[in-house]
Amino acid sequence: MNGRIARAGTLVRGCRLGLRLLGAVTLAGLAFLATGVMTPRVALAHDVPNEIIVRGFAKPEGNRLNVAVRVPLILLSQLDLPKRGPGYLDLAQIDPSLDRAAAQVASELVRFSAEDEHLSPVAIDHRISRPSEEAFDTYDQALNHIRSRDLSENTNVFWNQGFFDAYLAFPIESEKADLYVDPVPPPGVGDKMEMVLQFVSPDGPVRTYRLSGDADAVALDPSWYHAARTFVESGIAHILGGIDHLLFLLCLVLPLRNLRRLLPVITSFTVAHSIALIASAQGLVPSAGWFPPLVEAMIAASIVYMAVENLIAPDLRRRWIITGIFGVVHGFGFSYGLQQEFQLAGDHLLASLFSFNLGVEIGQLIVLSIAVPALALLFRVPKLSRFGVAIASILIGHVAWHWMTARVGVLQSVEWPALTEATVALLARALVALMLIGAAIHLIARRKQRSADKSAPDDQGDAETQPDWSSKVTSRLRAPLRRERVAGPR
Repeated sequence: MNGRIARAGTLVRGCRLGLRLLGAVTLAGLAFLATGVMTPRVALAHDVPNEIIVRGFAKPEGNRLNVAVRVPLILLSQLDLPKRGPGYLDLAQIDPSLDRAAAQVASELVRFSAEDEHLSPVAIDHRISRPSEEAFDTYDQALNHIRSRDLSENTNVFWNQGFFDAYLAFPIESEKADLYVDPVPPPGVGDKMEMVLQFVSPDGPVRTYRLSGDADAVALDPSWYHAARTFVESGIAHILGGIDHLLFLLCLVLPLRNLRRLLPVITSFTVAHSIALIASAQGLVPSAGWFPPLVEAMIAASIVYMAVENLIAPDLRRRWIITGIFGVVHGFGFSYGLQQEFQLAGDHLLASLFSFNLGVEIGQLIVLSIAVPALALLFRVPKLSRFGVAIASILIGHVAWHWMTARVGVLQSVEWPALTEATVALLARALVALMLIGAAIHLIARRKQRSADKSAPDDQGDAETQPDWSSKVTSRLRAPLRRERVAGPR
């Protein structure tokens, strides 16, 4: 009996101790929450605005790269600049901290390099500016503003609402040095930071770059081969990363599976999207908000059309014509991704366009080098070849149909242009361009048909050795009709 009472007493004391610990933890948690609520916070991730713009100018002069940069103060919150009152910057004590801020901007926020070597500033000048001071429209204006008199010590500038303006001078070998800029946002900012940098070249023209915070290093004055390499890589990435373009290519390949027949189709697609890219780069296509959704809907519709044509005995001899028409649409789709990248071309726009097309072709060859042998191996069995194309086309068409309906839904919410004289003139030019393209396709088709008629026996032999599944289906459907004609009425 005494043992039971002792165990019960131990249990009661344990429960009391547990309750005390629970109460202590609860009070500590409440105190922590109260501290977090009642004390001012410093630049947490959710305090960062959706868009933070860093503006700057870069001008090589002699053996120096002169840079004027305007940084929103919120990006320097980790430096813990001296404050007074409810959160105003203490301008009387801030100069040593601004030296550290300039060093951080040059080494961690906006990095400049030459020939893959990081540049460090040899001269620094800086100041704090109020949000209302907009003296950063030109390079000379920004430089004069930075070198002007500082704000008075009693000026109220809240710690996250003004600007830090700095002049940085970097040593370079010459004005023709290969210069790069690499924006590096602070932790928690990422692509919310955007840098707008105007590069004043030694020859005079000003080139503007808009770079997101997660962008790689960008050449300020790229050579033609550097621009070519950049756009070749971009072309490969565009074709391999665009699932709609890949499905369109797969629809082209499914009934062909023959490099000889595939070559004119791919060539037609290449020429067509190259024309569209050049037209877009020269500003010959609409720039209004309704045009991109229309193109996206037409890209999805092109996939649906090709999938349906694969099911209904496609005319493979003239497929290159349809592919050329749809290639123009896909070219406009490529151009939207290029609008932001054209700034990286420098003075080499044509070389960059050619390089982008080359990259697209390399990407297409990568896809075709995998798809054509795989389909040829998969469809070696005649029955599988006959129904495999149909099943694959149905699946692709199903996916593209959902894309098309969703994109058409987006079209219903866009604002269409009013029918003005400029709109009518644009439609007239587009109609003339389509008529010229149609006439060119007709002439090419007639010439190709004449050459095909001259070499008909050879082509017929090739067709007999490598027939496609659609021609077999068509011949089998027509066989009973021919037998009835031969037999005649009984």
